[in-house]
Amino acid sequence: MLEIIYRDEHLIAINKPHGLLVHRSSIAADASEFALQLLRDQIGMKVNPVHRIDRKTGGILLFAFDKQTEIAMQKAFMENEVSKKYLAIVRGHTPDKEDIDYPLRKENGTLQDAFTTYTTLKRAELDVPFGKHPTSRYSLVEATPTTGRMHQLRKHLSHVFHPIIGDRTHGCNKQNKLFLERWEMNTMLLHARELSFKHPATGHEVKIGAEVQPEFKRVLDLMGW
Repeated sequence: MLEIIYRDEHLIAINKPHGLLVHRSSIAADASEFALQLLRDQIGMKVNPVHRIDRKTGGILLFAFDKQTEIAMQKAFMENEVSKKYLAIVRGHTPDKEDIDYPLRKENGTLQDAFTTYTTLKRAELDVPFGKHPTSRYSLVEATPTTGRMHQLRKHLSHVFHPIIGDRTHGCNKQNKLFLERWEMNTMLLHARELSFKHPATGHEVKIGAEVQPEFKRVLDLMGW
């Protein structure tokens, strides 16, 4: 059963597990379950997602009950009027804070402005040899994208040489292999932690938070965080 973390007469949000698609997609023919249909079946009502998060990302996924709210919230996301915060576990010791201003290319080749800021919350150094190094270093960061480009956080953190653990597309294959072989962990350690926005129907400020999923929590414990 999906964890419902917010609900009113217009909107409902779940804490999406890692690996669950938002909706049916031609590029993921292997999937038999989708957040959209699972939620509709669970509450017995029609809903539609107002934004997207990657299949491998866990955390807040927001849906609308009615078309007017759906359109209004989609517009708010497109115009960057929704504040988003993510947690990520990355390779290496990150700076205390960093701004990443790095344009990202669309599928058609067009460059789009993309901006992310992140703050380091925790650092760890494990007594696990990696490559030429006698230990392995990791950081827990809170990342805030102020634009909403595809795979933005994954690409930006990789660009500054601190890829997200478990990211097979933009991450470090050697680190992913280490986590799989040593700890049987292949989850991408990116979590949509918080959404803040003005409610389209009431005008009130809404803040939704989501606790990390079990595999993310297991790695936090592993790091001593």
